[in-house]
Amino acid sequence: MKKSRVLSFKYFLYDFIRITALIPGLIWFRPKWIYESKEAKKGIKGGAIILANHISLYDPMYLHFAYWRRRQRVIAMKELFTNKFNRWLFTKAFRCIEIDRENFSMNSFKEIVDNLKCGNVVSIFPEGRVNVSGETINSFKGGLVMMASRGNAPIVPVFIKTRKHFYNRLVFAIGSPIHLDELKQGPIKSTNDVKEILCALENKERELANLTTLKSKK
Repeated sequence: MKKSRVLSFKYFLYDFIRITALIPGLIWFRPKWIYESKEAKKGIKGGAIILANHISLYDPMYLHFAYWRRRQRVIAMKELFTNKFNRWLFTKAFRCIEIDRENFSMNSFKEIVDNLKCGNVVSIFPEGRVNVSGETINSFKGGLVMMASRGNAPIVPVFIKTRKHFYNRLVFAIGSPIHLDELKQGPIKSTNDVKEILCALENKERELANLTTLKSKK
């Protein structure tokens, strides 16, 4: 797989939708970005996994406002690819990557890893399903860790704050990139290592959630 160019016919429709929706979206959602650190504010360079909580079916769209400068290959459940039109829409227009939550295939894994190695951004909602309450963080799926490890890519945690009313601002808490080799201080050797990393990532999401609450009170 080749690295996507700034001007690419393959991404023409995706870029057209993303760019034309940017200004209306910024006006309507009035996004607010809360950064955990100066490093978090620098943005994403090269391949990376954006990890986010899952509060609604609009989350993939919301993430594009969190990082509007970068194209994103969003992981989407196979239930969305129900017919030919939906398959075309999600794969060609939105450039999503289809996965089966119940029977995750190596083809999907390879596609994600190849994108990371080529310097692309892949967005993942590791809770697996929409978290209706939005008040707690559900357990993350372990595949996330192996994707980042094989793709040699950092994980960028993002917390999306629930909008109680349509007139509320869309708030993002953005954390510093997490490099697995630094977090684990060595290679991943066992399932226990994966569990420890997932626990650290879940705790980071909780920290970002608390950050949105603290900043909102000021």
